Amino acid sequence: MDPLHLKKLNAERRTRRAVMLVTDLGDGRDRIVREGDVVGGALGEAIGETFRSGRSGSVEVEGRTFFLNVHIPHPRLVVIGAVHISQALAPMAKLAGFDMEIIDPRTAFASKERFPDVPLFAEWPEVVLKDRPLDTYTALAAVTHDPKIDDFALKAALETGCFYVGALGSRKTHASRGERLAAMGVGAEAIARIHSPIGLNIGAASPAEIAVAVLAQIIQALRSRGMAETKGEAA
Repeated sequence: MDPLHLKKLNAERRTRRAVMLVTDLGDGRDRIVREGDVVGGALGEAIGETFRSGRSGSVEVEGRTFFLNVHIPHPRLVVIGAVHISQALAPMAKLAGFDMEIIDPRTAFASKERFPDVPLFAEWPEVVLKDRPLDTYTALAAVTHDPKIDDFALKAALETGCFYVGALGSRKTHASRGERLAAMGVGAEAIARIHSPIGLNIGAASPAEIAVAVLAQIIQALRSRGMAETKGEAA
């Protein structure tokens, strides 16, 4: 590997950006491709699919063989609200490979007794996210039903480009939420990215079922980055 490419690769990984080393196995030449870089033709399609799957491997394109060595940041799930849905979601998210953390300034909810194995921040999102910023490999789920807590986090997630942004609430609740976010300077296109009602539409009713629907929708968003979004709804 070109030492300069190694330096660039490590720099991208430190900043939690998806990056790939593309090596032509015929002549040994390699290059760095960042997620979102434009690469045309069949090779570009293979690169896009590899970024979405997160699995390295070789591909044959027009009689040439390339090895695609992809480096994907570990996905992170930030949940705004230490509620029953969050309690059910925590063990599922861990099994699915997400680093999950919960933010809720309401200390009656945000207690270690209720969430013994999850990083828990009993502070306002404005405070926590200043030191623990969101990024494009973070999913944010706002489930408090309290605009004073949810709205700032949703705005931050949309501005940062989180790969998933979801919020609990009915369509009527979400319409009011959209008006508030617009008044905060969030554009209509960004607001349309919010999955609300949150979760895939599987008829979920209980907190555990809603947690399943939410996690499924988050995984769908993670594995379809760069493709047309299909929104589902649950709660």
